[in-house]
Amino acid sequence: MALLINDDCTACEACIPACPNKAITEGNPYVIDPLLCTECVGAEDEPQCMLVCPADCIVDHPDFRESKDELLAKYHGIHG
Repeated sequence: MALLINDDCTACEACIPACPNKAITEGNPYVIDPLLCTECVGAEDEPQCMLVCPADCIVDHPDFRESKDELLAKYHGIHG
């Protein structure tokens, strides 16, 4: 499943460089593209954006539910 940044976002920008898929863009709140978010499957053991977020505002996206295999396939599709 992809992740979502909620309204508690402080726009600190810590999540942007942490994302291996460049899925996070500026907005109010910041936005995670669910088509690019793999929850870091394929790159890391856990979502890096959640680790660096000081506001704990990154949560599960309710509309995008994907298995680890689907997330890994998406990662390989993005990175070749």
